[in-house]
Amino acid sequence: MKSFPLRGPLLCLILVGLAACSKHKPAAPPPPRVSVVTVHKQDVPLTRDLVGRLSPYFSANVTARVSGLLLKRVYNEGSQVREGQLLFQIDPTFYKAQLDNNVALLAQDQATYVNNHITAVRNRKLLPVGSVSQQTVDNSDALERSSAAKVKADEALVESSRINLDYTRVTSPISGIAGQQLVTGGAVVGSSNSDTGASGTLLTTVQQIDPSYVNFTISAADLVTLRQAQNTGSVALSKQNKTSVEITLPDGSPYGQLGTLDFTDVTVNATTGAVNLRALVANAQHVLLPGMYVNVTINLGQQNNVILVPQQALLRDTVGSYMYVAGADNKIVRKDIEAAYQYKNSWIVTSGLAEGDRVLVDHLQSVHEAQPVEPVAWQPPTAAPASGAAATDAPAPNAAASATATSGAAAASAPDTASAASRTQ
Repeated sequence: MKSFPLRGPLLCLILVGLAACSKHKPAAPPPPRVSVVTVHKQDVPLTRDLVGRLSPYFSANVTARVSGLLLKRVYNEGSQVREGQLLFQIDPTFYKAQLDNNVALLAQDQATYVNNHITAVRNRKLLPVGSVSQQTVDNSDALERSSAAKVKADEALVESSRINLDYTRVTSPISGIAGQQLVTGGAVVGSSNSDTGASGTLLTTVQQIDPSYVNFTISAADLVTLRQAQNTGSVALSKQNKTSVEITLPDGSPYGQLGTLDFTDVTVNATTGAVNLRALVANAQHVLLPGMYVNVTINLGQQNNVILVPQQALLRDTVGSYMYVAGADNKIVRKDIEAAYQYKNSWIVTSGLAEGDRVLVDHLQSVHEAQPVEPVAWQPPTAAPASGAAATDAPAPNAAASATATSGAAAASAPDTASAASRTQ
């Protein structure tokens, strides 16, 4: 009871202290600063990234057209040859003897014809004076005609023998690069036979690869969607000879020459559901080789009134693709979008965004809907970011490889979105 007067003032001091603390609460943190890009509708090239395979402009099989012993190869394998250049030599002995025999037979029959012709002319002169009968004249005329026909047949045999002798010299049917020989000297080669269906022995192949063809396919459903979009005015497709094709080599480097679409099939492959396309591209340096797989970017025309958004602004969850937008009150709003496909370092958004929307580009994982933010204009990076000693010590190839891996990862996600867009359409 004696300590009660001391407890009262102490309790009052504690209450006064609590009241003072309640008057000085810490201020709320300022809203985070985020980078935004203001989007606008625009026209962009209509491109598709596909995979193509190269084939030669001309390809000719060099086969034996007569049978015989192959004596030698005359050309250098893998070298450039011209049309008509000698490539192989088949033993001509038999065909030369056959030609000589037919020439001699022709000379003999020509002599017979000359005699029969003289006799027929003489008999025709003697018939009016009655020195010969009409039967004799008719017989001499028949012999003349028969011997003339025999001469014609002999001339055809001589020509055939001469052609067969020429075929012992196997020449290049086109100008191009001659491949590896498939039959060595000393082997017996055969000719084609239309009666038995046998084909001549294949000796080598000559290919012309300047220019070269790039063969690729496009989904028939995608092609139908594009043509329907053209009818509505949202897409303007180029004509076939105005459609350009960019080629990326297997090592990832761009090919310096643009190709031109020169063939579009009208038949859909029943197995793959794709349409065959083909482009023609110059290949003076022979960088493009037949059979090589390359990446193809085809410029089909122009896509009208679409929105371009940096690729890092795209987010995905179980619902689908979406983006964060800074609203009029600077609070974050989620907008579900449809991204058709990737164009350079951006996504082409076909629906979900409006003209003038401010789309968040960074801090996407640390913000949420309805959160206040301080939006600032986004500045596209002009060079690869570098910081501290790591940026100073890191060699350039590693930075290039890192950039390649990043772009490859972004490109890997493009087919999924493109497929989703196609299904939505």
